[in-house]
Parts: sequence; C-alpha cells; structure tokens
Amino acid sequence: MADSFNPTDTLSAAVADAHNEAKGAVQARAESMDVAGPDPALPEGPTYVYAIGRVEARFPTLAVEKEYAQVAGREAATAGLTDRQAVQAVLSERQYRYLARKLCWVFTIEGVETYLLFPQDPADLDLLLEALRPTPSPTDVDVVIGMLGPVAPPEVCNGLMLPIVVFDQIYSFDIDALVKTIPRPEKISAEQFEPAAEELLSRIMQIADNGGATDADRALNYLAVRDPSIYEITAEAFAADSSLIGVEVRPSRLSGSRNISDVIFTYASRQTGVEDKYFARVDLTEEFPFLVSRLSPFFER
Repeated sequence: MADSFNPTDTLSAAVADAHNEAKGAVQARAESMDVAGPDPALPEGPTYVYAIGRVEARFPTLAVEKEYAQVAGREAATAGLTDRQAVQAVLSERQYRYLARKLCWVFTIEGVETYLLFPQDPADLDLLLEALRPTPSPTDVDVVIGMLGPVAPPEVCNGLMLPIVVFDQIYSFDIDALVKTIPRPEKISAEQFEPAAEELLSRIMQIADNGGATDADRALNYLAVRDPSIYEITAEAFAADSSLIGVEVRPSRLSGSRNISDVIFTYASRQTGVEDKYFARVDLTEEFPFLVSRLSPFFER
C-alpha cells in the first residue's frame, strides 16, 4: 500500500553512511521494500540533485481527492477562490495538514514530470506548501536541493513512476524578483541588464537534459541562482555587441580529493567573431555546491 512506503527511511542509511556505501544502502532498502532500486549506471555514493523547475501537487488516489473535495465543500473561506487558490487555502490550515501529507508532490522541469519530492524532515512539508502558489505565474521558479533515490512504485502517485528526490531545501521565487536582487553594474542600465539576465537564466534552464543530477547540471543551476557575476558579465557582453555562444562545464585541474568543475561562458563579438571566455570554479563534492573562485577570464591551455 502507498501508506506503508516511506522514501525517507529508504534513503536514511545512504545519508548516514560514507559515500562508498550509500548506493548499497539505498539498494538494500529498496529491495526490502519491494521498490525499484537505483539505475545500474548510478555512480558509487549518493547522487545529489540541484534542480530548477516547478513544484506541483497531485492527488495520489481517488479517495484522497474525494476527501479533499469534502473538506473544501465545508470551508466557506474557499468561496470566490480559483481551484488553485482553494487548494492552497485548505492545505495551509493546520487541521487539514493530513491531506498535504497524503498528496504526491511532483517536480517538473521545462514542463516534463521529472521527480517525486519527499522531505527529509517532515517539518519541511511547509516548503512544499509555500511552493504551491495560490496565483501561479509563468515566471515562478522552484529550486530543489536533495538526494536522488529509487524510482517510486506506481501506487505512490496514481501510477506515476518517477525517481524520488528526498530534499533538504526548496527555494521558491519568481524570475523577476531574482533579477531585481542581482547587483547591476553602474555602466549598464536596467533596460539593458534585466533582459540580459532573464535570457541567461532561460538559456541555462533550457540546456538539454538539465535534470539537476549531473555535475554539469548542478554547477550551472547553482551559478544561475547564487552567483550574480555571471549576469553582470553577460549584460556587459551584450552592451559591447557580443553574443553568448556557449556554456561548457569541465572537470577542473584542481580536482583531487574534492570534486571541482570549471563552468566556462563563451562570448563572441557580433562584428568580428573574436571570442572571450570567462569561467568560475564550483565545488560539487557534497550536497550543497559552493563557489571556489569567482568568474574571471579563461585561457585555453
């Protein structure tokens, strides 16, 4: 039954064990609970996720959907609300939190259903509820940080079989708000900077197969939401009549005991074709990436 499935328990051993034991721990738990285990190609150790997309709530069974309908029918506070607003209003009430726990939470990337989300700590259910905006906008964005687990069995979410992500953090914002928080270079006007920043973020989100689970995906997504310098240099390049022609992620020469990647942005003059490259180093060893060195000119060796 779906109620007996606990993905947090499934991955608890992986969180506690050393990296070289995590895959076996997840597999053992998955087999004991008769759910699909990790992909055989999954590397040793946990696979971390740093993904950009949208959180959606789904009814896992007809019974849960009918229970919500009965609850909403008793709530006068839902009068005049849209369906989305009514769902958010009902689930936000403490006495109906049991319904929020019963829902399945789907993470979509570029409109594609990609993961099922479960909180590492049950108290973090609030992060999911905050991501369920009463009045959604096309520019709404959610960032999920967590660990990749097994594929959920069909009974968990009404037949939807997706990889589980047990998350530790969710950031919810809209693109306009993010752009407005980025420090703008004095020589670049707001009319130039904001479209440049929005285009760069859109390019990163639309890079093929960016599921937020590979080193390259995690590095790009981290920079997109945490490093303002990539937006500054892109705006300056556009102002100088250059185009962004490439974004590449390579293992850094500094990698040793740490997993470090170089993220390289290539700009080309629209008039001469001369290229300028800039790169930032990101440490991806653990669940939470961090910047090793800020964006600076890159020279091929």
